[in-house]
Amino acid sequence: MEAIAVVTILSLMQFYFFGLQVGQMRAKHGIKAPATTGHPEFERMFRVQQNTLEQLIMFVPALWIFAYFSKPLVGAAIGMVFIISRYLFKRGYVAEAGKRSLGFSIGAVCTAVLLLGGLIHAGHDSYVRYLQ
Repeated sequence: MEAIAVVTILSLMQFYFFGLQVGQMRAKHGIKAPATTGHPEFERMFRVQQNTLEQLIMFVPALWIFAYFSKPLVGAAIGMVFIISRYLFKRGYVAEAGKRSLGFSIGAVCTAVLLLGGLIHAGHDSYVRYLQ
């Protein structure tokens, strides 16, 4: 489970880094908090951070549930792909909103695999215990 802890920390560090980049964009474009609009580049980076938060709400529990009921190293590998997908999402979205789809899609597939895999493995374990 150590690998899952590392992936979780890396995903949270990535989110933290995205927050720092929002702050840099605020400074670059003269946008004072609490404003969330003002310059298209800032707005796109802000949306990256917010979307990443929304994704982490599903990803982190799904990662841990999958790892607990299945194979932690497989979960960690999927988690690393998710982190890379978030980077691709950020790079594409900040450049141009229409370029965010690839990173978002890869991340969505990762989360779906973790959710469904966790459900299947947890359900299977519950069923086996019920039969005993």
